[in-house]
Amino acid sequence: MSSPSLIPPQRDRFELPRETCYLNAAYMGPMPTTAIAAGQDSYARKGQPWQYGVQTDFFDAPERLRQKAARLFGARTDDIALVPAASYGLASAARNLAPDAKSEILVLNEQFPSNVYVWRELAAEHGARVRAVSRSDNQSWTEAMLTAISPATSIVACPQVHWADGGALDLAAISDAARRQGAALVLDLTQSLGVMPFDLAAIQPDFAVAASYKWLLGPYAMGFLYVAPHHQDGEPLEQNWIVRDRAEDFARLVEYADDHAPGARRFDMGERSNFQLVPAAVAALDAMLDWGADDLAATLGANNQSLADRLRPLGLTQTTPDRAAHYLSLSLPDGAPADLVARLAAREIFVSQRGDRIRITPHVYNDEADFQSLGAALKDLL
Repeated sequence: MSSPSLIPPQRDRFELPRETCYLNAAYMGPMPTTAIAAGQDSYARKGQPWQYGVQTDFFDAPERLRQKAARLFGARTDDIALVPAASYGLASAARNLAPDAKSEILVLNEQFPSNVYVWRELAAEHGARVRAVSRSDNQSWTEAMLTAISPATSIVACPQVHWADGGALDLAAISDAARRQGAALVLDLTQSLGVMPFDLAAIQPDFAVAASYKWLLGPYAMGFLYVAPHHQDGEPLEQNWIVRDRAEDFARLVEYADDHAPGARRFDMGERSNFQLVPAAVAALDAMLDWGADDLAATLGANNQSLADRLRPLGLTQTTPDRAAHYLSLSLPDGAPADLVARLAAREIFVSQRGDRIRITPHVYNDEADFQSLGAALKDLL
């Protein structure tokens, strides 16, 4: 296997004004121009619906998207369901898991809400409890989770990267510990898939979901759910027609079918053929797969390390153990303006703040001019 290569800035593939310094992919990624064009073309076609073909638009297009999403996970095409949001995928997982009474569902402290609410409801239904795992300042999230997994654990529900501080989790180690206790593993990969290596064979999750609109640079209301083979005969959230056997034959739709299409397709959302979003999502994944997760991880990691070194003299420090390479979450110095993010936005510089940290998440469209702009602005404001 060849070593990862650094990707040169890809700004020309995006509609980013030169004066705009966008460093907020963890909030929302801009779509490449190819994805914008594909979406616009599809919206125009909706004005002439007679142009749609049953096989090509209802079935072939979402299958192309499914195939590309499967490559991100390192999975088979049959293992992927098309979902509208991470919350939908997590709810699908919860529908097919039954924790024992008095058992524990483990999540991370201050985990993203969509990956908490669903487990609270499931725990209440089964008489289990949700336990939020915290870490100490010098402890990694992996260490904290491994310490928490016990015979009482029924489900481990966590991300690969904590959305607030950028701490990465060793999912292979966590999966091994969970399996030894007979616990299920459910992952939200929204903050990592496509820009961080993911070893499906080593991790073996029961379910794993990722929304497309952040690091995957795709449209909003589109996501991908991996379903392990032993769950693929489970119960979907919906009973929609298009996931049933022989759905391609519109003339026979009322010859109702009990059987589902193979694999994880039974978990697809209703109207999964979404004629406007699917072409845009396909084009976005084409770009992501072209760059490749290994090269993206190396490139974003190099850029973030350079940024961290540049900002350290300003009192912005990296304190998260095992920080994901594509994530930069820096502790703010004492006296930092409470409205720092708003002041940066007034200068056309866009980042996020999570607690007492500034979250800086560049992507492949950023370049040295962006990093210089951020450094100069923070020097003025801190």
